[in-house]
Amino acid sequence: MKGSFAICAVTLAQVLVIVPDMPAQDKQALHLIQTIPMPNVKGRIDHMDVDLESKRLFIAAVENGSMEVVDLTAGKWVRTIPGFKTPTEMCYVRELNKIFVASRDDGMVRVFRSNSLELIDSIKLELGANRIVYDPARKYVYVGYGAKLAGFDYGRVGIIDARSDKLLGDMIVEAHPSQILLDNAAHRILVAVWEVGKIDVFDAIDHQMLLTWTTGGQSGDMALDHAHHRLFTATRTAPQMMIVYDSDSGQEVARLPDELVANVPSAIGIRTGYFFAKRDRFYVAVPAKGNEPAQVWTYEAED
Repeated sequence: MKGSFAICAVTLAQVLVIVPDMPAQDKQALHLIQTIPMPNVKGRIDHMDVDLESKRLFIAAVENGSMEVVDLTAGKWVRTIPGFKTPTEMCYVRELNKIFVASRDDGMVRVFRSNSLELIDSIKLELGANRIVYDPARKYVYVGYGAKLAGFDYGRVGIIDARSDKLLGDMIVEAHPSQILLDNAAHRILVAVWEVGKIDVFDAIDHQMLLTWTTGGQSGDMALDHAHHRLFTATRTAPQMMIVYDSDSGQEVARLPDELVANVPSAIGIRTGYFFAKRDRFYVAVPAKGNEPAQVWTYEAED
């Protein structure tokens, strides 16, 4: 199961970017300190979220059709919750004691009581339910869905009242939403639609589109710097780089080449991770391979 991932940094922002198979250097920024087996979990593993108070990690086991729960304090897997068709991402909402889980191939968002993990509600959308985020200011959950998988030539961002678990309406985009970010300071919602090379910006109050900007065909994972009004996109295609946009206007302001910091030994098949800043821990989900079970690997960040 051996493999590696590289940690890259750019000089103008404190951003970590995971990219595969780059030349190694000597410095080790992360140290593997623990492996947590997850028995009977098969296939690809996708996104994660964390309950910071009870220190539980929630993991979308996509091809296993389950959500896995890991106790980070005890360092052990504690539960599997089956019954999903391709779970892709979950959103833990502490203030409402809920977990919202998007399931792509049945178009559902299932709602669990977070302390007991009891299923309390199900919200039917259309096929393609994937990216999901919570807006604490308005108590809304936004979830991307629709487009080709649902037989539509457009995508949707569903607006769910997180208190009542009711779908209130949709924001329409040209294709499937690839990522959804909240800019709460500016009361805006940024929706990446990489299939058409655009980022759409919506008003977070009335959900009307404010502007859209093109990305020149580049796509990747995004992060917002709210204080400096910058949107960072780590590209997935070669040459890998960090593209920086003015998040107010959509104007590109910089393209920064990746600078290799370290090449960390890992495992084949790793796709996603979660950095727990309060504990200086980085968690990655490792799929099962051969006789080796699926695992969560825990890395300690170097000071």
